[in-house]
Amino acid sequence: MKKKWNIGKYLRCLMMICAFNGGMVVSAQEKNEANFVSPFDFPLLLSGNFGELRANHFHGGVDFKTQGVVGKPIRCIADGYISRVTVTPGGYGQAVYITHDNGYTSVHGHLLKFSEGVEKQVEAYQYEHETFAADLTFTPEQFPLKQGEIFALAGNEGYSFGPHLHMEIRKTDTGEYVDPLQFYTHVIKDTTAPRATQVMFYPQPGKGVVRGSQQKQKLAIGALQTPVEAWGKIATGIKAYDYMDGTSNNYGVRSVKLFVDSVEVFSSTVDGFLPNENRMINAWTDYEEYSLHNSWFMRSQILPGNTWRMLQAEEQGGVVSIDEERDYRFEYVLEDLYGNSNRYRFTVRGKEQTIDSLRKGENYLYWDRGNVVQKPGMELVIPKGMLYEDVDLNCLVIPDSLGISFDYQLHDAPVALHAGCPLMIGIRNYPIEDKSKYYVVKKFKGRKSSAGGHYENGYMHTNIRELGTYSVDIDTVPPRVLPLNKPQWKSGNIQFKIRDAETGIKDYKVYVDGEFVLFKFSSKNARLSNKHPGRIKRGVSHQLEVVVTDYCGNETREHYKF
Repeated sequence: MKKKWNIGKYLRCLMMICAFNGGMVVSAQEKNEANFVSPFDFPLLLSGNFGELRANHFHGGVDFKTQGVVGKPIRCIADGYISRVTVTPGGYGQAVYITHDNGYTSVHGHLLKFSEGVEKQVEAYQYEHETFAADLTFTPEQFPLKQGEIFALAGNEGYSFGPHLHMEIRKTDTGEYVDPLQFYTHVIKDTTAPRATQVMFYPQPGKGVVRGSQQKQKLAIGALQTPVEAWGKIATGIKAYDYMDGTSNNYGVRSVKLFVDSVEVFSSTVDGFLPNENRMINAWTDYEEYSLHNSWFMRSQILPGNTWRMLQAEEQGGVVSIDEERDYRFEYVLEDLYGNSNRYRFTVRGKEQTIDSLRKGENYLYWDRGNVVQKPGMELVIPKGMLYEDVDLNCLVIPDSLGISFDYQLHDAPVALHAGCPLMIGIRNYPIEDKSKYYVVKKFKGRKSSAGGHYENGYMHTNIRELGTYSVDIDTVPPRVLPLNKPQWKSGNIQFKIRDAETGIKDYKVYVDGEFVLFKFSSKNARLSNKHPGRIKRGVSHQLEVVVTDYCGNETREHYKF
């Protein structure tokens, strides 16, 4: 507190001096707040940048490479204190949250090890609650940090596929994610511009046509040398990545602008977002294209239900009216944080064509109101604010006299919902009496995945975040436990693989001689391993028990001697 008071006093004096001389001070405090140092004592390179496109979320930070190894010391980027630590099998793995004196909070994920004091607190919690997962908060007095102080070691824990440090910077008061790279441009150089590979054309339903079709179409950049014929209202999207000096990685594009006849009609700047905006990536990108083909297109259109603040467009939301038989000059400008840019120009040639009017089906969903879809044995409630645009729902009931329930096709293409929406499906046949074994299953591209749920009065209830095909299934098969490296168990290096084919692993516990032993679980390779091998007494026989349960309550208990 004393340091902050002295800085404030200094700034007030400086402002008085400047005011006396007719000057103004507007950036001194901002400059102080942005005084972050590097988390490492070696040159920084990125394997991932802020705002990269990910499944259902933006990448909320930057990924710093750690020279291909784990164990690199991480330094505190500004004065503050450790306010929270989390441990999870996936996600960040082991993470530290540091609340800084300057109004920001930094998050550091995939850590190998916490500092000694934090490690003891976490371990005490894990043993007391017999759990690997942990989420602890601390007061400013418990673990204060000075800028440059080492507080953890970088690793490869959680949902990480190579050693690196995931680092986020958020505004402490609002939780808003901001781009950490803006504070490190003086130490990370980049002269490489973003590059595009394809453009998608979106005729608006019942209002536009492109190349004789009212379906969306994608064209390679090279194919755009020939004018694209269109009529009516259309929008476009672009597939592009950024690149940086010294790496072979590709990154998200910070800035996309679309001009038509030299007039800007759309722009996106990925430099920040609030937590409740994160899932709006599914409105800005082409969700169907990603789901079906794992291909990312950024729409140059603001869908009516998309309120992400980083998108700007003229009054039509980026939709362009092709209503004259002439050439319309389109130009994309892609730019990174350093000002490196590329331009892509192509022509849309106005040619009058027939546009079939939109015929709304009986299950037409409106983005600006609540919707209820009811079929025999099924009800889906979509509250207002859950859809980004209208959906002409193609809803089918697929009977199966032998099935536990009917299959319900809630649209024939993937559509993201902004949050969980209540779905209930009636059970028609009961192959087993135990209702806890029933769950809602999602069917997609020949695969099945659990959508969870609970039984109540003849129906399975769950929340879904995507339109698709759903039914009810049962899970009576317990998880599989496969022991690994048994010859090494006497040294304490004990490992298993644990898997569940249907609803997934919910919990696990390991006991040695009746005492709980902390094992960590990696969701990326389904491996269970002893966190503290040295604590297993050598030279004596031990009894080991592994207990693993899934989300339908099926349990596996295995006993071993070593």
